[in-house]
Amino acid sequence: MSAPMGCKLVGRWRIVEADIWDRAYLDLCGPATIVISADGRSEISFGAMQATLDIEYGPTSIAFTWIGSDEMDEVSGEGSAELLENGTIEIEFEYDNGDEAVLKATRDGFSTAC
Repeated sequence: MSAPMGCKLVGRWRIVEADIWDRAYLDLCGPATIVISADGRSEISFGAMQATLDIEYGPTSIAFTWIGSDEMDEVSGEGSAELLENGTIEIEFEYDNGDEAVLKATRDGFSTAC
C-alpha cells in the first residue's frame, strides 16, 4: 500500500448511479456509499453487498481489491475509481466471478477530504 499523498478521493462518497442496477437496488439496505480513508482500509456498500477495500492511491485515482458479503455469500474482486472533471468519481467495480459494473458517486455533503 502506498501513502495517499494528497489523494483527492479521500472522504465519503454517495453512489448515485450504476450501469447495471437501478437506484432502488443500490439503496436496498441503506444509502449506497464508498468511504475512502487515508489509512488504506476503506468500505463500500450498495444493494445487499458490503465490503472492505485495500487501496493503492494516486493523486486523482485509486485502485483496490475488495472482500465482503452479498446476501450472506462471500464475494471478492478488484476495482478502481477516478476523479472526473465535474467533481464526481467513476468507479469500475469487478467481482472475481466476472460480473462488472460502472458506478458514479458524488461527494457526501457531510464529508471533507482529509
